[in-house]
Amino acid sequence: MLAAERRRVILEAAVATGAVRVMDLAVELGVSEMTIRRDLDRLEEAGELTKVHGGAVRSGGSIGRGVEPRSALKAVRDTAEKRAIAAAAVDLVGDGMTVAVGAGTTTLELARLLRGRAVSVVTNSISIFHALTDPDHDDADGDPTVAAAVQLTGGQRTPSDALVGPVANAMLERVRCDLAFLGCHGIDPVAGFTSPNIGEAETNRRLITSARSTVLLADHTKFGEIGAHLFARFADVDGLIMDSGTPRAAREGLAAVIPLTLAPGGAA
Repeated sequence: MLAAERRRVILEAAVATGAVRVMDLAVELGVSEMTIRRDLDRLEEAGELTKVHGGAVRSGGSIGRGVEPRSALKAVRDTAEKRAIAAAAVDLVGDGMTVAVGAGTTTLELARLLRGRAVSVVTNSISIFHALTDPDHDDADGDPTVAAAVQLTGGQRTPSDALVGPVANAMLERVRCDLAFLGCHGIDPVAGFTSPNIGEAETNRRLITSARSTVLLADHTKFGEIGAHLFARFADVDGLIMDSGTPRAAREGLAAVIPLTLAPGGAA
């Protein structure tokens, strides 16, 4: 990605959410934090952003409407809820496990918690692979150790940074995992879990079949959203972790069809 395009993505994220974080953008865009800081310097010089500790906030300027949100934009939305969900999910992972982690911004938060753990990870996410293997990517404690083994599927890249298609699917047919964690675009209260991307939906199905059990991770904004492609019905997965901002009616409906865990913290 050229520097100009990268800065446009950063500005789009700031417009959408009001603020961006250096660490999140570095992971999502696959560059160093120093590169992101230089981008923020240029955007501040142009009067578009104001730098603050750890990131930047929107200070003015304009951007075209109708731009489809990318993975970097989603990464800075509802971050407290996503981290709460990830913290609940990581408790399910035991040392020595082989874990499949699908692409997504909530699963990315889980991957950060798996860094330094004695687990093996299979993923179709470039961002997750980067978070687990980049020696310059520090976790909250500054521990540079990485997961015991990380396998990236390969495949065709989607706007959400998932690798999909025949190459990804063929690789997933040949692995066996103890546990799979997937995100989703939407939760249809009748049908199940959906994605707007047909290739991502198919690769998610392969992730599910690669594992003994599967847990979906979704923040409260996903309930009632419907993507064009169904990749799992409620009976196909073994659990769902959401944040405490999920409406009561949604909680009750979901708990009737799938084991539901509400992560503490996040939005109340």
